[in-house]
Amino acid sequence: MSRPGSRLYKKGVNQNEDPGAHMFTGTTHTAATASPETRLLFTLEKDAQDRKVHLTGKEYYSEEGKTFELHLTGKIKQQLSADPTLRPEYLSSLGLTKFTQRATEVALGKRSQAILENRVLGVHTPGFTAAMRLGAELLRHWYDVNAAWCGPVYLSSPCDDSLAGIFQAAGIQDIREYYYWDDKQRDICLDKLLEDLETAPEQSVVVLAASAHCPTGADLSQNQWAVITQLILRRRLFPFLMLPAQALCYGDLERDAWPVQLCASNGIELLCAQSFSHCFGLYGEAVGHLLCVLKHNSLLLSVQSQADKIVKSLWSQPSVGGARVVATVLSNPAHLVEWQGEVKHIVERCMLIREVLRERLRLLGTPGCWDHLTQQRGLYCCMGLNGQQVEFLSKWRHVYLLPSGCLNVSAINGRNLSYVAESIHLALTTSL
Repeated sequence: MSRPGSRLYKKGVNQNEDPGAHMFTGTTHTAATASPETRLLFTLEKDAQDRKVHLTGKEYYSEEGKTFELHLTGKIKQQLSADPTLRPEYLSSLGLTKFTQRATEVALGKRSQAILENRVLGVHTPGFTAAMRLGAELLRHWYDVNAAWCGPVYLSSPCDDSLAGIFQAAGIQDIREYYYWDDKQRDICLDKLLEDLETAPEQSVVVLAASAHCPTGADLSQNQWAVITQLILRRRLFPFLMLPAQALCYGDLERDAWPVQLCASNGIELLCAQSFSHCFGLYGEAVGHLLCVLKHNSLLLSVQSQADKIVKSLWSQPSVGGARVVATVLSNPAHLVEWQGEVKHIVERCMLIREVLRERLRLLGTPGCWDHLTQQRGLYCCMGLNGQQVEFLSKWRHVYLLPSGCLNVSAINGRNLSYVAESIHLALTTSL
């Protein structure tokens, strides 16, 4: 892999291709120019094999292999639908106030100095991607309202394939990478990560997963975060943090958000995109939130006004249903305890799958060390397979992973775990 810090995304070829071809396609939508993920889904849909295994989804899948709604979520929906005091109405452009208050608190903590000093803005968005897009739009004039900022923005390598496109759609074309996952070590390479960020220009935006890094599932430790935070302060970088599946790493909303609290406690100005769709099973009612932590209270009205204008041009106002469910649960201690119990079951099941898969690969005598499976957390996992091995899995075993060799752990269940383990073993031991 070439030095990520020096690489730019441009229009033309997807970032996961060969060096020198890190850009996205323009307007052509043929199979030849589609992204690897798009081609993968196209192949999957054409695969008529009954035993095919789809491990690339972004949702949480139950043991039955289906997405599902948490029991408490369904119960709250019924209660709200029967509430005679609730009337159909449009929200303000910034969303449901009660929801933005609770979302802000679970990211920063109720006793956050930034909240007490009233220099925090929360905006309710229609999903995580919308929160990222709004953040990108705000960054365009974050430093100077009269001049458009065009980057650079640093993304991890690898990262969710949609991120570069979100910033480019907002007019930010200078998109670069920083080293994150090392396939040989099967771990985060902190030294190379720091090396890339050390050379980033001042006021560069660094997009960092606070937890549930997609697609690797490998998150920075608290000690690593302490080092990165000091680098951000010293180099005057701007962190754009992500919580795409808050609570699904440790089963606790605030623990997953610890890096956000660390940055805010150090007086760092930041943006943070949150999603509550995963942890509440609200996939059909995308529930997102953008948190803005400002340097000074005097900036609040200006940023709020700018956010209001941007939202009105993008989606006018978010839907209320899912956000009302989240706000109801987070505002009621009894509901919160019940919800935490359901989320804990999801987290424990994902960790159990990791442990059983690691043991199955060990018993099969699969080459390599697989301890990284249980060192990662959350829904995603990077297996450390190369492109040829991933292709073998899809072509000969009908097991579909992301092109980066990453997968959704929850899509593995009692019916397919043995088959998946055997397929991975064959991918590593078969001469192609």
